Amino acid sequence: MKWTPGYRSNDVEDRRGQGGGGGGFSVGGLGMLYWLFKLFGLPGLLVGGAIMFFGSGLLNGGGSATTDTNSRAQGGQATQGQPGDGSDFVAFVFDDVQKTWANVFAQNNERYAKASLVLFSGRTRTACGAGQAAMGPFYCPLDQKVYIDLSFYQELKDRFGAPGDFAQAYVVAHEMGHHVQHLMGLDRQAQQGARAQQGEDSGSVRLELQADCLAGAWAQASEKRELLDPGDIQEALTAAQAIGDDRLQRESQGTVTPETWTHGSSAERQRWFKRGYEVGTVAGCDTFGASKL
Repeated sequence: MKWTPGYRSNDVEDRRGQGGGGGGFSVGGLGMLYWLFKLFGLPGLLVGGAIMFFGSGLLNGGGSATTDTNSRAQGGQATQGQPGDGSDFVAFVFDDVQKTWANVFAQNNERYAKASLVLFSGRTRTACGAGQAAMGPFYCPLDQKVYIDLSFYQELKDRFGAPGDFAQAYVVAHEMGHHVQHLMGLDRQAQQGARAQQGEDSGSVRLELQADCLAGAWAQASEKRELLDPGDIQEALTAAQAIGDDRLQRESQGTVTPETWTHGSSAERQRWFKRGYEVGTVAGCDTFGASKL
């Protein structure tokens, strides 16, 4: 992916090395910690229900982020760490995804509230409880922040065979998809609906697959702005395939139990990312209206 090395962002808070966070992890609102279940087979919160969409404005993005602000962590305000540690790339992607969605909301005369990205190491406090690196990247709807311990990306490469910068970008874009869902009220609507709470056709699976689709829509916007390199989309698809419920269950327990799925199979994850990449619209990511995932 084409990006700006040494990038800095006003919307990234670097807590690495600060420690913090006590107590168990509990989540309200959307609160489905995708990677918690995916990587470690732990139960995530289950969400079911119907879903609605605003508008279908095309994702035409806008310019890529260019800010070079370099504020240090003081009084809770921070930016990411040193160039070369991976934080500058994650910050660039985060800002680019955010600018893309802000533009979509504006096209539909909707207000977009910014998310923040928190980089942490090991453990940190969130409005949803104590976040831990073992949970992987996650989005907390109560403070509208995405939390990432960058060591996750090494595991994504080494353990799950999904290397490449766009595999990392896919993770950020997926979590930001949850932010878009939260701003649109789709997470709350899903919780109030009658769809099954777990299993291959559950509301939980459909909400997660929608986040994959929204990540794909951002990828299309990035390609239109000539930010993608050859092979980027395949890197994202490889990552999506690596963390499908069926593959992880097969590797961890030797059998596949679709009735316990919360995030979708490898094929479904790839299919919905590809759909978002092809259609580039929010309306095109209607996983809840789809008869077949």
